Formats: sequence, structure tokens, C-alpha cells
Amino acid sequence: MVFDKITDPDLYSCKAMMKSYLMNNCYLDAINLYGRFREFLLVQDNVLFSLVLNACIKLLDLNQGKKLHCHITKVGNPDDFLLNTIIDMYAKCGDLKSACILFDTISERDVVSWTTIISGLVQNDRAEEGLILFNKMRLAGVEPSEYTMGSILSACSSMDALVQGRWIHGYVLKKGMVMNSFIGSALLDVYVKCGEVADAYAVFDGLDYVDLVSWTAMIVGYTQNGCAVDALKLFSNPKWAGIIPNSITIASVLSASAQLSNLNLGRAIHILGIKLGVEDYNVVMNAIVDMYAKCGAITEAEYVFQRMAWKDLVTWNAMMAGYSQNNFGSEALLLFHKMRFEGYLPDAVTIVNALSASASICSLYIGASFHAYAIKVSFLSNIYVSTALLNFYNKCGDLTSAREVFDEMRNKNAVTWCAMMGGYGLQGDSSTSLDLLQKMLMEDLKPNEVTFTSILSTCSHTGMVEEGKELFDRMSKQYDVVPSMKHYACMVDMLVRAGRLEEAVEFMERMPVNAEISMWGALLHGCGVHSRLDLGEKALRKIMEMKPDTPDYYVLLSNLYASDQRWDEALKFRKLMKQKRLIKSPGSSFIHIDGI
Repeated sequence: MVFDKITDPDLYSCKAMMKSYLMNNCYLDAINLYGRFREFLLVQDNVLFSLVLNACIKLLDLNQGKKLHCHITKVGNPDDFLLNTIIDMYAKCGDLKSACILFDTISERDVVSWTTIISGLVQNDRAEEGLILFNKMRLAGVEPSEYTMGSILSACSSMDALVQGRWIHGYVLKKGMVMNSFIGSALLDVYVKCGEVADAYAVFDGLDYVDLVSWTAMIVGYTQNGCAVDALKLFSNPKWAGIIPNSITIASVLSASAQLSNLNLGRAIHILGIKLGVEDYNVVMNAIVDMYAKCGAITEAEYVFQRMAWKDLVTWNAMMAGYSQNNFGSEALLLFHKMRFEGYLPDAVTIVNALSASASICSLYIGASFHAYAIKVSFLSNIYVSTALLNFYNKCGDLTSAREVFDEMRNKNAVTWCAMMGGYGLQGDSSTSLDLLQKMLMEDLKPNEVTFTSILSTCSHTGMVEEGKELFDRMSKQYDVVPSMKHYACMVDMLVRAGRLEEAVEFMERMPVNAEISMWGALLHGCGVHSRLDLGEKALRKIMEMKPDTPDYYVLLSNLYASDQRWDEALKFRKLMKQKRLIKSPGSSFIHIDGI
């Protein structure tokens, strides 16, 4: 209002009004103001031009920025600062060709010029060119600034370039640059993206000042790399109680709760998100749906899903995955149909969920339809889609189709090989499964714990005891895989199935961890098959100590006594079940015929 009362505004008053617009995010008003007075101002300086350019940058208005560049070239005498701002405008608006041409015309490039063009390349997914330009900058004798190093670290992060990231880290330390939040967070991101969580925490722990950005980056890093407990410990540490979490922080700790299947903790964080006012952010809502689904609270996941005013593809995928993971395959497929009806196009994650749902209901017809769709939209190049398709055919017993999918895959990881080995194991073809393991090793793929779980299970189901024992020994000695409870369980099951019950008992007693109840249950079942009442009674004593109210084991022991014609003892355990009101759930099964 005051400005409009000036009858003849000069350059100073125009710049003052322009700054006011920019400070209050009125970028279009700033551009319009310049348009009104451009012809009347006798003098226009580089400060005024830079203010208008900043408004163009904020609006990503490339067309207006180009017009202003032409006007500056015509009437102005741009200094290096203004030229750098023009370069920044082109880069931010995505016109890197013009930005590079202008950069090449600057004879005396300073650190700001180099940093601006490097940052533009990195932000436009041309990180490799940004690194090349950084090397040219060093050869030109220009010392990088903290902002240069931040941009280069962002390039390393986007390329998963751990070696280059470590070099930059060393360079920063060597030059004595301050490890501020800008560099620290960028360096954290490099180590996190490359899976080096310990190095990321070392950087975080060495920061003089921890703010919301670096704190959240570390929590995200822990969560994305499966270190859920560490993420929650960092989140609840009183040392950073003064930092108020944002939507990304809350979404990350919800994801950590989901990884641990800790429903009570997830609910508490959900309530905290409501108190902080971030619950309605889409990233938080998606994380809430995912948390409830992974914790088995499908009703609560559905409630949150239904009340979301705006759903994106991530939301639909999270709910579909929740249904599939909790054996609600039909509900997952119905949700897929509803998603398509509302106009959403499925992505690779959607197809993975749909294939998992088809596998859970053993519907070969529906899964094959998704296979056809994946071919149509070129999703089979995605390793996760191909692996899900492979698992689907294995679970439906179509080993021929599974092998065709496997052979057509160009890129295979350890999970893919395990899935195919497991398919042959389910069909009792242990020799082919072991052949695949040898081929996998020839591909220089290091087997992981899932690989050995799959192959040991195959050996167990096909009676290949000696081969299984050899693989179990090689697992830790040759491949540095620490045996987990699943591996021990496979070995016990293998020995029991082969009738080597004494050896199974000795194996359990030598284990560095206490045997689970399922192992003693497997032994008890084996004692019934091989009529070993003495070992069966020993197994039962262990079971009674661990879970005295499980009806299945009472039935097993009663059957064991009956097989030895010790009817009184068999009847005694049946009566004991009635006294304790223990009822064994009956088994059930179903099949699909012609898609029905």
C-alpha cells in the first residue's frame, strides 16, 4: 500500500518491495512487479536481476527465466554472482544444456560457479557427470566448499558409490572442514544407502551438533537396513529428547515396530503421531497401515485404510501386502480389483503382492493371469517380480513353469536361487536342488542363511543325511554363516526322519542354544514312527517343562503308547487331556479344480 502511493518509484524502492515479496513467498507478485516497472526504471542493477531470478527459481518458471536472461544480456553487465544465479535457474528448472553452455562461457569460475553446476547435475540424476566435473574443478585448482562436498556426497549416495564416498569423507577430514549438519547428513546418507550402518553411526556420533535432519537420517538408516532395535533405541534416547520428530521420523519408527511385529509399541507411536499432528501426512498413514498389517492387526489396518481421504499406490500396496502376509489371499485380490476400478495402475510391488495372494490360495489360473500381465507391461525384468512368480509356481506344484521363469531371468540373486532349490526340494528332487547350489557357487554368489535353510530342508525331506551334515559343517567354516535355530531344526528333522534318533538327541544336547519345543516335538513324532518309547518319554518330559498345555503332544504320546500296545498308558493321557480341557484342532485341506 505504501509502495503504491509512491508516484515515481526508483530502483531502491522497487528492490525493497521485491525483497518483501520474496521474504513472504509471493514469488509471482515479484515477477509481476518487475514486469510493471521494467520499462520505467532508468537504471537496473544485478541485485534487482538476481531477486527476479530467485523468484523464477522458486516457481521453476523456465520461460520467464529465459526472458529475463535475454533482457540481462541486452541491457545489463552481469557480474559472476548474477551469472551463477542464471546457471542455478537453468539447472533447477531442468535445462542443463543451457546451464552448461553458460558455465563454459565464464572465464573466471569461482567455487560458487563450480558448485552450482555440479549441484544441478546431481539434482537432475546426472550424478556421474557431477563427479567428473568435481575432478575437473580440483585440477583447475579451485578449493571446494562445504556445499560442494555436500553435493558430491549426494552424488555418491545416488550411485551407491561407497568407495568414492569414503574418499570424500577422508578429504573432508584432511582439509579440516567442519562436520556440520549439511555435510554430516549427506555423509550419513551415503553410508546408509550403501548398507554401512556402523560407519553411519560413527559419523553421527562424531557430530558436534545433532539436529532433526541428522537424527532422522540415522533412524531411517537403521530402519532401512533392518536394525529396528537400534532405530528405536536412538528414537527413545533421552539425549535427544529436545528434538521434536517430524513425519519422516514417525514413519520410520513405525516401520521399525512393524519389523519387530511389536503391536503395542506401534500403537504407542501411532498415538504420538496424533499428538504431534503428523498423523494425516500420507507417509505416516501408509506406515501406520503397514505396521498394523505386519503385526497381524488386520482390522485396525483396514480401519486406517478406509478413513484415508487420499490414497496413493503405496497405500494400496501396503494393504494388499498385509492381506497376503496374513493369509487373506482372496481379500488381497478383491482389493486389487477395487484399486484398478478406481483408476490406479499397478506397479511391480503390486504384482508381487498379487502373486503372493494367488500363491496363498493356490490359484494357478489367477496367478497365471498376473504372469501374463507382467509380460505385457515388461515387469519380468524386475527381479522381485520374477522371484515372486517363481515362488508362486513352486507353491502351486508347477515345477516346469517355475524352471522356465528361472531360466529366463537375466539377473538372479541368492533369494532367486533359493526359491528354485526349494521348489525342487518340495518335489523331492534333491539331486537337482544340490546341482543348483553348485551352479550358484560357480556364479560367485555367496550363499546366505536362507540358502542353507532351503537346502538343508531339501536334504531332510529326501533322506540325504550325509550330504546335509556336510553342508551344515561347511556353512560356518567355509561361508561364515552362523547357524540359526532354523538350521538346527532342519538338522534335527533330518536325523529324526532317517531314524537316527540317538544321534538327533546328541545333536540337540551339543547345540550352543536350547532346543525349541518344535525340535522335541519332531523327536517325539519320530519315536512314534520308529517305536522308540524310551526316547519318546524323554522328549515328552522336555515338552511338558516348556509347554504343559499343548494338546498335540499329548496325542502324539498317547499314539506312541498305543503303538506299543500299552493301552492303559495311552488311555491315561487321553483322560489327562480331558481333565485339562485340552482339545486338538482337526486338520483340514482344500484343492482347486479348474479354477474353482
